[in-house]
Amino acid sequence: MKKAANLKNHIYTKYTMLLLFLRGSKRYFTMSIIASAVVAALDMVTPQVIRIVVDGCLSNQTETLPGLVRRYLDEAGGREFIISHLYLAALLILATAAFSAVFQYLNNYLNSVATERMMKTTRDILYAHIERLPYSWHMENQTGDIIQRCTSDVTMVREFVSEQLVQVVHIAVLIAFSVVVMASMSLTLFWIVFLSIPIIIGYSYFFYHKIGHMFQECDENEGVLSSIAQENLTGVRVVRAFGRESYERDRFRRQNNLYTDAWMKLCGLLSGFWAAGDLVMALQLLLLVVAGTVLCVQGNLTAGMLIAFISYNRRLIWPVRHLGRMISEMSKAGVSMDRLLYILNSETEEIERACTAYPDMSGDIVFQNVSFGYTEDEKILQDISVTIKGGTTLGILGGTGSGKSTMMHLLNRLYELQEGEITVSDVSVKDIPLAWLRSNIGMVLQEPYLFSRTIEENIAITKNGAAAERAALEGTGNAAASAGVMEEIRHAARVACIDESIERFSKGYQTVVGERGVTLSGGQKQRTAIARMLVQNTPIMVFDDSLSAVDTETDEKIRSALKQYMGHATVILISHRISTLMDADQIIVLERGRIAQQGTHRELIAQEGLYREIYEIQSPEGGAAE
Repeated sequence: MKKAANLKNHIYTKYTMLLLFLRGSKRYFTMSIIASAVVAALDMVTPQVIRIVVDGCLSNQTETLPGLVRRYLDEAGGREFIISHLYLAALLILATAAFSAVFQYLNNYLNSVATERMMKTTRDILYAHIERLPYSWHMENQTGDIIQRCTSDVTMVREFVSEQLVQVVHIAVLIAFSVVVMASMSLTLFWIVFLSIPIIIGYSYFFYHKIGHMFQECDENEGVLSSIAQENLTGVRVVRAFGRESYERDRFRRQNNLYTDAWMKLCGLLSGFWAAGDLVMALQLLLLVVAGTVLCVQGNLTAGMLIAFISYNRRLIWPVRHLGRMISEMSKAGVSMDRLLYILNSETEEIERACTAYPDMSGDIVFQNVSFGYTEDEKILQDISVTIKGGTTLGILGGTGSGKSTMMHLLNRLYELQEGEITVSDVSVKDIPLAWLRSNIGMVLQEPYLFSRTIEENIAITKNGAAAERAALEGTGNAAASAGVMEEIRHAARVACIDESIERFSKGYQTVVGERGVTLSGGQKQRTAIARMLVQNTPIMVFDDSLSAVDTETDEKIRSALKQYMGHATVILISHRISTLMDADQIIVLERGRIAQQGTHRELIAQEGLYREIYEIQSPEGGAAE
């Protein structure tokens, strides 16, 4: 995992990507290929033994046997020796089958080990890479589609490598031996057998592009279907609350029909592909039997040679058809590899970039002429300039879409700056390693996300595994140290006014919250997220509308507790409530991505503008008293 985590940005091709995935498993695949080649070689022995017995015993045509075999039989006694020692032929066939079984077992076992190692490496690499992709990339790509790429597409690549490519050597060895042996017996039958191979490759190539195009359509439809299912399963409360079950069911059904129809078309094409193969093989076998019978009647071929030919042909039919199948499967695997290449070739953030700029994060934060837009045509932020003195509190007020959250995402570089500059202690955020920057900026996001773990783990997740540390301390019997870690977690929960609510749960801090925290109310999720950030104890704290789901009384309690807890931290409060912002040292009002007003609470309510309008709406009596 360490190697995967340290991958540098690199432009991969299909070949280099496969080499990357095969790291640690190549030797197992190599041994599997060798075992497969031995099995293919042993498959050539049995038909020759049958040929010797048939021609030596039934037709007494030992002169058609290979020179070395004929000389040995002549010295041993010829036909009489074969008849009296038939058990030797049986033992040879039995020994060949036993050796073949052993090497087939080795082939399957080594192939399975190699495949699972490759899958582990692939999952590690993809997961590590996706974790390092920028926030903007995740906003542009649906979660369901990402999951589908990392499951179905990875499985397709695995099957291609483990089942298709490994068989190439087996088929090559079979064909090589067959060319030598069958050509030595009869050139006529040899050409009947081997002229079918280019025909198989030809129609497989014809189907190649059609199958690839249709498989890509199926893959993309599956990604959309996965996204719809993922959205509805995680947002089931919203669907139920607004009675949208019928609408979402119809939406899922429509996409499912598209996905099914695409697969039905693909299955029809694949059926045509396999039917064409059956037809070619049937015609080839028919020609082989007819031509072989005629040659036997004419005396140009022995019965043993015909039986050997048919036996070799039977052994070749499936591998040769498998070669055609591999060409068609290559088109599907190619689509899957392209979809995985899209992930691996997406540029990652340099979280651990070597850099000497590790500033004191408790210094001044300066936004200077900052502009930003998700598209070139529309700017979310325009010419933002503000200085936040270290240890002070900045309040930000503004309507939906005014750019409040975007400012904070630019501060910790979830989005990269486009115009202007942001500095902390006179150091540009572009020059600060992301790991250092983000570990010193605590954020309570507008939409708090809780993992499907215990409340304790959710709170302690920002504290370098504090919950795991406490469990380890308990395991060593260090109860005092364990209690100290737990007290730190509980203290943060008390400041966030969530401790009492947690204690009322039957399992307290060991209560497992549902996916995305669905078992908690909106206010409880926000307060848990606040506690999680407080445990981090960072010099910069950002509260992005994080008290919107709590009542006014609880809001007051939290703000009062935070004043004592935050100490010398630089605090940024984003809120729609004037009461949340009024004690801030400085307040800015955003309108359409620009700073429309700036000042203290008293200064802003003394002047005409959006701040005063909102204040009078939220507190008309307080406004008159003020």
